Amino acid sequence: MPISSAPIMYGSKVAGSDLLPWEWARTRLDAARNYWISTTRPDGRPHCRPVWAVWLDDALWFSTGSLAQHNLTTNHAITAHLEDGDEVVIVEGIAVAAHGHPSLQQMCDRYGAKYDWPIYPTDTGIRDDNSALGPVFRVVPEVVFGWGERTAKPTRWVF
Repeated sequence: MPISSAPIMYGSKVAGSDLLPWEWARTRLDAARNYWISTTRPDGRPHCRPVWAVWLDDALWFSTGSLAQHNLTTNHAITAHLEDGDEVVIVEGIAVAAHGHPSLQQMCDRYGAKYDWPIYPTDTGIRDDNSALGPVFRVVPEVVFGWGERTAKPTRWVF
């Protein structure tokens, strides 16, 4: 279970002790349809794109064949956030290749049910029914930020 505290926002620590429970963020991470990921190109420029993902075993799992895949081979740092700008959840962490991970089959099962798009584990990632291949990344969170509408109850969870 992550440790919660008030984050620093607008240059100072947020006053008050009314924090969101971790379950609030976890529920939104689990239920979201689209997630935006941000990686860094080797020359330092940012790269951002939407992906489909699942929240499993306190990590965000996704597959992409985009420039993000190349970026993550040189810099594993990643930020992922939900589309919702009112009930915000932002995950900052490290993306690691998930091929061979014991939970990869469970990730594929959950992804297939969530998106009605069956995927299957391979030695290097996943494949779909069209034989399209892709790597799978597992984002291990270091810190997660969240807040409700009008920045209500801003909370920082450290893993």
